[in-house]
Amino acid sequence: MDTRRKTVILDLDGTLVDTGADLIAAANACFRELGHGDLLDPEADKATAFRGGRAMLRLGFARLGLGGEARVDAQYPRLLEHYDDAVCVHSAFYPGAVDAAQALAARGDAVGIATNKPYGLADKLLRALGHRDTFGPLIGADTLAVRKPDPAHFFEAVDRAGGDRARAVLVGDTETDRTTARNAGVASVLVSFGPEGEAVAELAPEALLDRFSDLPLIVDRLLG
Repeated sequence: MDTRRKTVILDLDGTLVDTGADLIAAANACFRELGHGDLLDPEADKATAFRGGRAMLRLGFARLGLGGEARVDAQYPRLLEHYDDAVCVHSAFYPGAVDAAQALAARGDAVGIATNKPYGLADKLLRALGHRDTFGPLIGADTLAVRKPDPAHFFEAVDRAGGDRARAVLVGDTETDRTTARNAGVASVLVSFGPEGEAVAELAPEALLDRFSDLPLIVDRLLG
């Protein structure tokens, strides 16, 4: 740990990378296999996609008038297989994400990723996008026995990045990220360009990020 370094831990889906269309495609592949056709829309249902695979499956089954977690649990492994087969067809970094990470690292800040996406899929996505090492260590949903909003998930990313838990921020896009930061006792920065848009302001983060080029200045304001 370097107590002089500022540490920036970033969420992945909906924060660094717009993965919505590929996530929706994986869920729709499950529904097609069951004979129902495409039940989710890549744009209208994007916010649900960033809440996870099970959330997408629940929404689709609800539109069929079907409930019960048994159906969701049965299809979830198949959804992961479909997603693994096409993890980076439409996915792309949000504008300025790579430049911001490189700028932070160039000035000596520690950078890392804490995502509730399974590690293997997150690793595969970043490699497909050509920037596996740009964002430092990667902590996935299955790296530890816990995941966000448990603060241990966040702290593991800070520690592996060689940062200081007391001089760290979490950049994300959802209530889960806001809660994780609160549980860890650190500031949260929520992106206003993610699936929830400017509605994330209602979560009262310490800062809103409208564009990645502002991130270094926001980090300086929050961490001094």
